[in-house]
Amino acid sequence: MSDVASEGFVRVAALGDLDEGTMLGVMTPAGERICLIRDGDEVRAVGDECPHQGFALSAGELCGDGTIECVWHGARFDLRTGVVKRGPAEEGLARFAVRVEGEEIWVGGKLG
Repeated sequence: MSDVASEGFVRVAALGDLDEGTMLGVMTPAGERICLIRDGDEVRAVGDECPHQGFALSAGELCGDGTIECVWHGARFDLRTGVVKRGPAEEGLARFAVRVEGEEIWVGGKLG
Protein backbone atom coordinates (compact mmCIF):
# COMPACT_ATOMS: atom_id res chain seq x y z
CA MET A 1 0.00 0.00 0.00
CA SER A 2 1.38 3.43 -0.90
CA ASP A 3 1.88 6.10 1.75
CA VAL A 4 -0.90 8.17 0.19
CA ALA A 5 -3.37 5.27 0.35
CA SER A 6 -2.43 4.56 3.97
CA GLU A 7 -3.40 8.18 4.75
CA GLY A 8 -6.93 7.62 3.45
CA PHE A 9 -6.50 8.94 -0.09
CA VAL A 10 -7.85 7.04 -3.10
CA ARG A 11 -6.54 7.16 -6.66
CA VAL A 12 -9.19 8.69 -8.93
CA ALA A 13 -7.41 9.60 -12.18
CA ALA A 14 -4.16 9.98 -14.04
CA LEU A 15 -2.78 13.50 -14.28
CA GLY A 16 -2.68 13.08 -18.07
CA ASP A 17 -6.49 12.72 -18.07
CA LEU A 18 -6.86 16.31 -16.85
CA ASP A 19 -5.55 19.02 -19.16
CA GLU A 20 -4.75 22.53 -17.92
CA GLY A 21 -7.89 24.61 -17.45
CA THR A 22 -10.27 21.65 -17.66
CA MET A 23 -12.54 19.63 -15.38
CA LEU A 24 -13.15 15.91 -15.08
CA GLY A 25 -15.94 14.11 -13.27
CA VAL A 26 -14.80 10.99 -11.40
CA MET A 27 -16.23 8.65 -8.80
CA THR A 28 -14.42 7.32 -5.75
CA PRO A 29 -14.61 3.61 -4.88
CA ALA A 30 -17.12 4.64 -2.16
CA GLY A 31 -19.41 6.17 -4.80
CA GLU A 32 -18.64 9.85 -4.07
CA ARG A 33 -18.95 12.02 -7.21
CA ILE A 34 -15.96 14.36 -7.50
CA CYS A 35 -15.15 17.14 -9.97
CA LEU A 36 -11.41 17.53 -10.53
CA ILE A 37 -10.15 20.90 -11.77
CA ARG A 38 -6.65 21.56 -13.08
CA ASP A 39 -5.50 25.12 -12.53
CA GLY A 40 -1.84 25.50 -13.52
CA ASP A 41 0.21 23.12 -11.41
CA GLU A 42 -2.62 22.74 -8.92
CA VAL A 43 -5.43 20.18 -8.94
CA ARG A 44 -8.57 20.93 -6.94
CA ALA A 45 -11.45 18.64 -6.05
CA VAL A 46 -15.04 19.62 -5.27
CA GLY A 47 -18.26 17.66 -5.06
CA ASP A 48 -19.56 17.03 -8.59
CA GLU A 49 -23.14 18.01 -7.75
CA CYS A 50 -24.51 21.52 -7.74
CA PRO A 51 -26.13 21.94 -4.30
CA HIS A 52 -29.09 23.66 -5.97
CA GLN A 53 -30.47 20.67 -7.90
CA GLY A 54 -27.71 18.08 -8.23
CA PHE A 55 -26.53 18.78 -11.79
CA ALA A 56 -22.96 17.62 -12.55
CA LEU A 57 -20.60 20.57 -12.15
CA SER A 58 -18.04 18.81 -14.34
CA ALA A 59 -20.44 19.54 -17.23
CA GLY A 60 -20.34 23.23 -16.29
CA GLU A 61 -17.90 25.98 -17.08
CA LEU A 62 -14.67 27.20 -15.53
CA CYS A 63 -14.77 30.97 -15.38
CA GLY A 64 -11.66 33.13 -15.56
CA ASP A 65 -12.32 34.64 -12.12
CA GLY A 66 -11.59 31.46 -10.14
CA THR A 67 -15.16 30.21 -10.11
CA ILE A 68 -17.06 27.27 -11.54
CA GLU A 69 -20.52 27.75 -13.01
CA CYS A 70 -23.33 25.22 -13.14
CA VAL A 71 -24.77 25.26 -16.66
CA TRP A 72 -28.25 24.35 -15.49
CA HIS A 73 -29.27 27.47 -13.55
CA GLY A 74 -26.07 29.55 -13.51
CA ALA A 75 -25.05 29.09 -9.87
CA ARG A 76 -21.41 30.02 -9.40
CA PHE A 77 -18.93 28.85 -6.74
CA ASP A 78 -15.45 29.91 -5.64
CA LEU A 79 -13.02 27.07 -6.44
CA ARG A 80 -10.73 27.79 -3.48
CA THR A 81 -13.37 28.07 -0.77
CA GLY A 82 -16.51 26.44 -2.20
CA VAL A 83 -18.51 29.56 -1.25
CA VAL A 84 -21.54 30.50 -3.37
CA LYS A 85 -20.71 33.52 -5.51
CA ARG A 86 -24.02 33.66 -7.38
CA GLY A 87 -27.34 31.90 -6.78
CA PRO A 88 -29.75 30.30 -7.07
CA ALA A 89 -27.70 27.86 -4.95
CA GLU A 90 -27.62 28.76 -1.25
CA GLU A 91 -25.22 26.06 -0.03
CA GLY A 92 -21.51 25.97 -0.88
CA LEU A 93 -19.55 23.13 -2.43
CA ALA A 94 -17.86 20.31 -0.58
CA ARG A 95 -14.10 20.49 -1.11
CA PHE A 96 -11.72 17.55 -0.89
CA ALA A 97 -8.02 17.15 -0.12
CA VAL A 98 -5.97 16.35 -3.24
CA ARG A 99 -2.50 14.93 -3.71
CA VAL A 100 -0.65 14.47 -6.97
CA GLU A 101 1.94 11.71 -6.68
CA GLY A 102 3.93 11.21 -9.86
CA GLU A 103 1.29 11.04 -12.59
CA GLU A 104 -1.59 9.99 -10.33
CA ILE A 105 -4.32 12.12 -8.72
CA TRP A 106 -5.44 11.03 -5.26
CA VAL A 107 -8.43 12.42 -3.35
CA GLY A 108 -8.81 12.35 0.42
CA GLY A 109 -11.43 13.49 2.88
CA LYS A 110 -13.58 16.60 2.87
CA LEU A 111 -11.95 19.85 3.86
CA GLY A 112 -13.46 22.09 6.53
